[in-house]
Amino acid sequence: MRPLTDEETKTMFEKLSKYIGENIKLLVERPDGIYCFRIHNDRVYYVSEKILKLATNIARDKLVSLGICFGKFTKTQKFRLHITALDYLAPYAKYKVWVKPGADAQVVYVRHAQVVYVRHAQVVNVRHAQVMYVGHTQVVY
Repeated sequence: MRPLTDEETKTMFEKLSKYIGENIKLLVERPDGIYCFRIHNDRVYYVSEKILKLATNIARDKLVSLGICFGKFTKTQKFRLHITALDYLAPYAKYKVWVKPGADAQVVYVRHAQVVYVRHAQVVNVRHAQVMYVGHTQVVY
């Protein structure tokens, strides 16, 4: 488990800024403590500093996971978000679309929602913007 390099941090923050904009600093400086990003086996984890200090006693080869997996770096050093990061990114998302209860399956399996299934949408003036779908039970897709 090591800190991200400058290039890795830049790549990851560029990807996150497409979804949450300038709110990246709110992920790190939270009211319940300071959180940080660490990399282990090409996967980026979001972990509190308290837990990170406790994990220093565990050997690297024995450590499987620590914190929430936000994504991973591919072999070409591109960053891909994992679904486990959605719950942490959703409160800070720039663009959200709320869908009706019947549209949950369509959003999950077809990967888009028709206008008929949209309950509410924020005004999006940007073409090809990164949008988070929110279900009627506040579940993020």
